[in-house]
Amino acid sequence: MAGINELTDYMDFQSLLTDEEKLVRETARKFINDQVLPIIDEHAQNETFPSHLTKPMGELGFFGPNLPEKYGCAGLSNVAYGLLMYELERGDSGLRSFASVQGSLVMYPIYSYGTDAQKDYWLPRMAAGEAIGCFGLTEPDFGSNPSGMRTRAVREGNGKWRINGSKMWITNGSVADVAVVWAQTEDGIRGFLVEKGTPGFSAPQMKGKWSLRASVTSELVFEDVIVDEEKSLLPGVKGIKGPLSCLTQARYGIAWGALGAADACYQCALEYSLSRIQFDKPIASYQLQQKKLAEMVTELTKGQLLVMHLGRLKDQGKYTPAQVSMAKMNNVNASLEIARTARTMLGANGIMGEYPIMRHMANLESVYTYEGTHDMHSLIIGQQVTGIQAFR
Repeated sequence: MAGINELTDYMDFQSLLTDEEKLVRETARKFINDQVLPIIDEHAQNETFPSHLTKPMGELGFFGPNLPEKYGCAGLSNVAYGLLMYELERGDSGLRSFASVQGSLVMYPIYSYGTDAQKDYWLPRMAAGEAIGCFGLTEPDFGSNPSGMRTRAVREGNGKWRINGSKMWITNGSVADVAVVWAQTEDGIRGFLVEKGTPGFSAPQMKGKWSLRASVTSELVFEDVIVDEEKSLLPGVKGIKGPLSCLTQARYGIAWGALGAADACYQCALEYSLSRIQFDKPIASYQLQQKKLAEMVTELTKGQLLVMHLGRLKDQGKYTPAQVSMAKMNNVNASLEIARTARTMLGANGIMGEYPIMRHMANLESVYTYEGTHDMHSLIIGQQVTGIQAFR
């Protein structure tokens, strides 16, 4: 039994890690154990994000950790980044989502497509947790078809652009200092940096969620928002490949992160089954419960080995977006099933905030559909193996 101080590692995949990667995981685990687990249920119950953790997370290098050190980032391997996402989501999907958006969906496009001035201004502040970002792609009517977006940016002359439209389901939106906004232009889809407080830009928070309750989810509204091209436009990319490349980075982190939630649920069910006495013996001694535990740890282990290899491919520059789709699709689905199975083992106790299972299960329902739905990733893989697109 692994317990709170160690992750579940049935196949000893940690023997494949470097000393630096092991240290990253151990540091993140201690942070989650000490700073997150004691408070996260209260935040989820109250539908609030633990914003006081932002600066400590920055100090520990949790934001954009696989980006270069010259911008205040840690310059870690992609495997180390994945391990960090694993541990953060073991705390809560909302916490991992916060870090994923900050690093993969805001810092990454600024680093990859921004000007030197934009990089120098935003990346060190975001790495330190002194500035927060959000990613504006999904719209009320366009989720799985981002190329159909209606948000539009028009050149005004004198180096200015006018943006009109709206975005939906935006993590960090209401607390963000800057939004990476994707909009249709006469040159195709372009990315813009829109700062908080820009006239015409608002980000009302969406309340009443039954999932990701410890995460800020918002709408972004642009009403004749005027931005300066030099400061705002990301010049390094045109077209749908811009936002999709960002999503690939985030999906990679999700493929690791979901397993952290699954691990928390599995360990909780295992520990509970060893202490819960029914008919004069622990329920772990019954065949049906052992079958559930065996299937849970097997699926968790398969997911770990999948992302471990994917991470090494990513570090070598040999991975493909379709491979990331497989990892995201498989691992989130497996994690959701593990959470559901763990809940059955705890019976009625499984729905109580004293245990993490129901919170993780509800969160994973959102993770199952965001950053590309399970069905869309199935079609991406289908296209890869057949050479035939079946999206329409």
